[in-house]
Amino acid sequence: MGTLVLIRHGQSQWNLENRFTGWTDQPLTERGRKDAEAAGKALKKFRFHRAFTSRLIRANETLDLILNTLGQADIPVLMDSALNERHYGDLQGLNKAETVKKYGEEQVQQWRRSYATRPPNGESHEDCERRTKPFFLQYVLPHLRDGETVLIAAHGNSLRPIIKHLENMDPEEAAKMEIGLCTPYVYTLEGEKMTGKEVMEVPGIVTKGASLTEANVSEGRL
Repeated sequence: MGTLVLIRHGQSQWNLENRFTGWTDQPLTERGRKDAEAAGKALKKFRFHRAFTSRLIRANETLDLILNTLGQADIPVLMDSALNERHYGDLQGLNKAETVKKYGEEQVQQWRRSYATRPPNGESHEDCERRTKPFFLQYVLPHLRDGETVLIAAHGNSLRPIIKHLENMDPEEAAKMEIGLCTPYVYTLEGEKMTGKEVMEVPGIVTKGASLTEANVSEGRL
């Protein structure tokens, strides 16, 4: 039986500032680092054989903090841009609330949560899946078939295609799914078939982006 743990990175600086981040390399905030360590403590029952991550620093830092917390920093790690966040094109760096004022909520929601709609000069969820799913099938799934325990630390939009595949989800349903920051999604597999799923609670972490414009930053939002 193979075990797969998927985890979205901790809070980044542009998560905090409510900006479209995409491929812009933003580090974790202090809160994001603390939450990654908390996620590591929550995963103490797992002994990982290997891990995968994107080429973006917020995912790299999250993985490093988890593995260091677990005392498992010596496992093989494969870093690949196939696991990078969805590219938001011309929206990268823009404040989400200001973008809604400029283009309207309906248009922004189409860019963010429609499966096939691309933001200007950016990727749709479908585009992101075209690079993420083949990577998963070629480089990750064989280890799971062999019964290994595998960790992927990546991004909401690069984890969605993997979850979509494992749970056989409808494309539009997957595009609208919310994936919390630093929240472990644990899947067990027999061969290639999912046999179990657990979304682990990590007490006290920020699971959403947490905009600076909000009165209560600790609650936050995506």
